[in-house]
Amino acid sequence: MAERPEAERWTIDPGVRIGHVHLKVADLERSLAFYCGLLGFELVTRWRDQAAFISAGGYHHHIGLNTWESKGGSPPPRGSTGLYHHAILYPTRSALARAVKRLLEAGWPLTGAADHGVSEAVYLDDPDGNGVELYHDRPREQWPRSPAGEVVMYTRPLDLAGLLAEADGPGGR
Repeated sequence: MAERPEAERWTIDPGVRIGHVHLKVADLERSLAFYCGLLGFELVTRWRDQAAFISAGGYHHHIGLNTWESKGGSPPPRGSTGLYHHAILYPTRSALARAVKRLLEAGWPLTGAADHGVSEAVYLDDPDGNGVELYHDRPREQWPRSPAGEVVMYTRPLDLAGLLAEADGPGGR
């Protein structure tokens, strides 16, 4: 696709948000056990054994799960195109810490953890091999910036022990 001249480019409305993700899964019950049973999402509705819609806080759905084209299927092979990960934004560091602590206590493997400057993130795969990022954003005034004022993002090791200490701290249980 050819580049458009700068004068012809347009900018998306800043109020736009990504509303939900819809995932093809092999086993609906297994996925519900992960997303609802382990991560704590709420089941909003389901269509027999074919699809379910789940959310946090009463939204119509943040995640759709379906087996329409994937029942009994296997994850895509590494090195192929497709979903890299979907991200779940937690409102506070302590809420993220509680979620990560629950995963670790359940023996769920993490695939990574990173401090990105603007956010702290933990990575894992769902039962179908879909990448999942659990993260929280730091307040904007704490985001690292270059001398020119641009946001600077990076990938550094996450202080996982420090994060987990927050699970029982302020706002923790």
